[in-house]
Amino acid sequence: VQLQASGGGLVQAGGSLRLSCAASGRTASIYTMGWFRQAPGKEREFVAAANWRGISTYYADSVKGRFTISRDNAENTLYLHMNSLKPEDTAVYYCAADVYGRNIATITSYSYWGQGTQVTVSS
Repeated sequence: VQLQASGGGLVQAGGSLRLSCAASGRTASIYTMGWFRQAPGKEREFVAAANWRGISTYYADSVKGRFTISRDNAENTLYLHMNSLKPEDTAVYYCAADVYGRNIATITSYSYWGQGTQVTVSS
């Protein structure tokens, strides 16, 4: 499975961005897809995840109510709609795919990773 993330950029606090993650290769093996982020000097952290074949979605408390994860299975694309952005949301955002159905918030559950896209929120 190959993942290509895009859509990052510079936005003012309170603004919105939509990230995309295009999956290719053995996409039929995907169980869950997720978004993680890593701010400078901090560890990579879970943001959101979606069951690839079902309707379940999961969010970190820090983004709940502001971010929405969605997917287009026909296009093999995962999205992260980010609203009411805050400076603390500034980070490199990574999409990832899990093919085994493991813990959705654990980095080691994900076997495949995209290259990351920078999101910068100015105050």
